[in-house]
Amino acid sequence: MLQQTQVERVIPRYLAWRQRWPTVEALAAASPADVIREWQGLGYNRRGLNLHRAARAVAKHGWPDDLTELPGIGPYTAAALANFAFGRGELPIDTNVSRVQERTGHTFSPRAAQALMDLGATICLARIPRCDKCPLAARCPSRGRRYEPLRRQSRFEGSFRQRRAATLRLVATAERPLGELDQEAVESLRADGLVTVAGKRVSLPAA
Repeated sequence: MLQQTQVERVIPRYLAWRQRWPTVEALAAASPADVIREWQGLGYNRRGLNLHRAARAVAKHGWPDDLTELPGIGPYTAAALANFAFGRGELPIDTNVSRVQERTGHTFSPRAAQALMDLGATICLARIPRCDKCPLAARCPSRGRRYEPLRRQSRFEGSFRQRRAATLRLVATAERPLGELDQEAVESLRADGLVTVAGKRVSLPAA
């Protein structure tokens, strides 16, 4: 859920999710349609479908040694899960951790993962780092440096992502005639497995 989504948005949805599906097995038994509906509002809906597929894989085969074998799990998420959920000695390298390591010139141990993430998110900021508050400032060769503004993510308002989200919200409430929907968005959602098209009707996947 935390992939590309702010912590403040995730926490209440995560708690509701865990209340509805407290175990991997419970989530695996859910229908894709219910999972997609519950995911609404978190964005990037394919992540919810991948989480459901991963739960089904774990319920059937157990946790793999290589977590990247699970749907939707790349190297960073695998390292984060290994570190925080399983206590393995792997350092997840997200943008915050990478920034701290690059600026300080140090390579940190996996035990420092949470501290590095927090440091990068609150003090070692991308554009204007708060070096006066940094506990590593005394030995940081980049102290006091300023950086060019980062390229902003494309706006959601008016984007194709917004059209997809709006279309999925409509289909999540009830099966819809294809002719009433944004057909380009429907085709994109269908390709991602988020909707099914039967004849001229569009619905969420049932199984």
